[in-house]
Amino acid sequence: MGGQACVLYGAAEFSRDTDIVLMTGAENLRRLSSALDALDARRIAVPPLSPEYLQKGHAIHFRCHQPDAKGMRVDVMSVMRGVAPFEELWPRRTTVELGPDTSCEVISLPDLVQAKKTQRDKDWPMIRRLVEANYAQHAASPTSQHVAFWLREARTVGLLLNVAEAFPELVPAVEALRPLLCFARVGQEARLAEALEQEEKREREIDRVYWAPLRQELEELRRR
Repeated sequence: MGGQACVLYGAAEFSRDTDIVLMTGAENLRRLSSALDALDARRIAVPPLSPEYLQKGHAIHFRCHQPDAKGMRVDVMSVMRGVAPFEELWPRRTTVELGPDTSCEVISLPDLVQAKKTQRDKDWPMIRRLVEANYAQHAASPTSQHVAFWLREARTVGLLLNVAEAFPELVPAVEALRPLLCFARVGQEARLAEALEQEEKREREIDRVYWAPLRQELEELRRR
């Protein structure tokens, strides 16, 4: 669900970790623990691996010591801000074939973009690259779903103007969810650029507020 997923979607990112989202349940956590044992993955920070902390939205961090994966960090989550619950994420996942008899289940592109709307500086350029990579792949013959995705999530003025001009009939439905598209629809570049900046600032602040009590809880766990 993180940097490795971005790589698989064609938005290259140098990532030292593997982020995983999973459904919490006794059997599933047992299977996860077994896989972590096989990787000789040791927890490197608070909180401990338990349904209680996963369901609150915490990430559990591990470092692998098994020779084939030595140094790789694995971060596990169950709940992400603004992202659908696992039961909805799983049916719309993307299955990526990595080689003969080897595949990887990856969070869907729209869900990945939503998960990247954080207060971290590095995530916003990644959202832009993810959408642009998808546009480059499908621009020649897009579906209405592709166009709606670009209108919802594109972060560059030029791309939004191009899509709004090419598919004006699809703009109104998305504009109800993303009002800044009114500027793309009439070609107001400066107003659109300003609205994109304000949109990012709002999302960053929402994420900061969401994480504040979770960070406080982590600090209390560290002190203990």
